[in-house]
Amino acid sequence: MIVVIAGGGSVGRFIAEQLVGGGHQVTIVESEPRVFTQYEGTIEGASWLRGDGCDFGSLKAAGLERADVVAAVTGDDEDNLVISLLAKQEFAVPRVVARVNNPKNEWMFNETWGVDVSVSTPHLITALVQEAVSVGSFVRLLSFEGGKAKLAEVTLAADSPAAGREIVEIGFPRDATVVAVLRDERVVVPRGDTILRPGDEVLVLVTVDSEDAVRAILIG
Repeated sequence: MIVVIAGGGSVGRFIAEQLVGGGHQVTIVESEPRVFTQYEGTIEGASWLRGDGCDFGSLKAAGLERADVVAAVTGDDEDNLVISLLAKQEFAVPRVVARVNNPKNEWMFNETWGVDVSVSTPHLITALVQEAVSVGSFVRLLSFEGGKAKLAEVTLAADSPAAGREIVEIGFPRDATVVAVLRDERVVVPRGDTILRPGDEVLVLVTVDSEDAVRAILIG
């Protein structure tokens, strides 16, 4: 897989190291001279390009027309949006992932700006804290396809309508699915005859249209 990462800061470098370790071809685009000089060549197998990710010429030089994925992970939300838009509209990159630095800007990171998946670190940390302490709450973990699909988690309360029932008989909407059940510190691969129990952490993939129905099924 060919991946172009816009942003050579700590986040970009970590992603690059992981992807190179997985055998992928990675190019890092970085505009800040100090960062470029300090870190160029420090990740074996990754290529570095000195350039502005918001500049069409720099992205072309990075080979975006061949890229399978672009990750816009600079520390500036405006730059990440511009990079995402150029990647999708000018280079038709199949998948664009963007970092959200300020949670107040998350609403803009959608398909209008070319973003397929947005990752808001503050929101994710908040969600994980909620997931750890909340029972009977619908906690959104990640958004996909500009918010059209979401990965959410519910820790089933004793009075949940789903508790004690098989998944097949619960009646989840067609555009929602249980992707995993965490029970007693182990992962249960969900099947139709899997019985949900109080205390189970149920991971569900939902769409905007099915979210309210799934919330009612799992929480009441």
